[in-house]
Amino acid sequence: MQVLKVHPQDNVLVALQDLKKGTRLTYEGAVYSLQEDIPAKHKFFGRRLDAGEAVIMYGVIVGRAQHEVTTGQWMNTGNVKHDTSPYEYHPYRYVWNPPDVSRFAERTFMGYHRSDGRVGTANYWLFIPTVFCENRNLDVIREALHNELGYAVTDKYKAKTRILREWYERQNDVSEVDLTVQESVVPVDRLFKHVDGIKFLNHQGGCGGTRQDAAVLSKLLAAYANHPNVAGVTVLSLGCQNLQVRDFVEDLKQLNPTFDKPLLIFEQQQAVSEEQLITAAIHQTFMGLVEANKLLRQPAPLHKLTIGVKCGGSDGFSGISANPAVGYCADLLVALGGTVLLAEFPELCGAEQNLLDRMPDEHAARKFMALMQAYGAAAERVGSGFHMNPSPGNIKDGLITDAIKSNGAAKKGGTSPIVDVLDYTEQANKPGLNLVCTPGNDVEATTGKAASGATLILFTTGLGTPTGNPVCPVIKVATNSRLTERMGDIIDIDCGPIINGAKTIAEMGEEILEYCIKAASGEVIPHAVRLNQDDFIPWKRGVSL
Repeated sequence: MQVLKVHPQDNVLVALQDLKKGTRLTYEGAVYSLQEDIPAKHKFFGRRLDAGEAVIMYGVIVGRAQHEVTTGQWMNTGNVKHDTSPYEYHPYRYVWNPPDVSRFAERTFMGYHRSDGRVGTANYWLFIPTVFCENRNLDVIREALHNELGYAVTDKYKAKTRILREWYERQNDVSEVDLTVQESVVPVDRLFKHVDGIKFLNHQGGCGGTRQDAAVLSKLLAAYANHPNVAGVTVLSLGCQNLQVRDFVEDLKQLNPTFDKPLLIFEQQQAVSEEQLITAAIHQTFMGLVEANKLLRQPAPLHKLTIGVKCGGSDGFSGISANPAVGYCADLLVALGGTVLLAEFPELCGAEQNLLDRMPDEHAARKFMALMQAYGAAAERVGSGFHMNPSPGNIKDGLITDAIKSNGAAKKGGTSPIVDVLDYTEQANKPGLNLVCTPGNDVEATTGKAASGATLILFTTGLGTPTGNPVCPVIKVATNSRLTERMGDIIDIDCGPIINGAKTIAEMGEEILEYCIKAASGEVIPHAVRLNQDDFIPWKRGVSL
């Protein structure tokens, strides 16, 4: 198949491969003659449109023609501008047809059981600075612990640099050196077999900004400390910063009154010296790691999983391959009683009505509308807006309006009813599909999704991105096989077979859930985890798309 009409009401079609000017195509009985070259992932008009007429894709308005366009003409930023339909709350009438989950009904994963009943997919020790002044101390501790306890990613880049140095010292031409010989280096053996990693939440906050920034950061850090993938926490504080330790501890208690993980707190302005502070932190953390290492993976039902769904480096195939496949996986998990988190509010622009119609709780629906409107207004006050969300890479690969991008992005959440709407750092406490208010920014979104309780994140990408998270394993899902071939060192799952017709969305969705079960059990290590892609950026609630 060369082209695809995503929804019967659409007046544009998607090119599944590069198409030349003059090509005549027949699709569902209609014949189209292309007026110009149509790159793969881009769209062409299925009929003539007058200036100002609505462009329909996914069955909704995604833009308006800027001037008259003809059948077979390439749709681009020169002839289409972003537009969406208004949205409002309607009484709930949605009927969901859940997928068949018999294949997964009795399945379990091997997770880390916490005392509050939650189950983690990993067992991490977490270092938290209450202020950016402690970042350097965290870096010193990270190097010591990672190198000596076997958590360093690999020594291959050090080995490559060493070769370059040796060649230079011998006055050889370094442009001729062969660096492939050290591609595989045996890593240091890990001392604590049941501690999956020691993670560090370096950030640029805690002081110098507004008190509100510090308050939001405190809640974010408390959510990470309370995360089911975390076994224990070491906190480093300077002492005089806006974000005081007592505020962090109070937020932690409010979040979980029965919090019982090891919590080690060190304040530099109360220490005898920097060496004493770092030595004590290393010593006491080591003792905590000894205890954390005693916890073993045990079977857990699949409804204990909380999966966040995210897209980044999106392309024109995102909304028709990887995102719908992840959405099918999300529907499977919801039908099994699990929890799914869909975030990125700037990338829900144009999909609001579909989402509102799936909300049985009017309070949640009105909360969603209020958050979307406040977010959009904040962007417009600084001369921006949701319509400016698509990046140059998105546009180059076919996502020319935010509404096209957003309606494709919303497919990651599947089709189930939406049980709750969460503001930034609020916890997901209801099984089912939850909306979480975050930016579309890859790292800010994954940071917020983990804070709301995601224990795995499915991250779809059409262009490729190295984004990960310190405490929540991130699984990369490619929209196309060409990306998988080119960036196979960061891609875990290839949804390209949907584009070439080899697999259905449902088949890929089931494969994705199978991979999630293995990743949650520690049987496979996603590339983002293997490469220590521990990205963490708190959202300061300013304008970030």
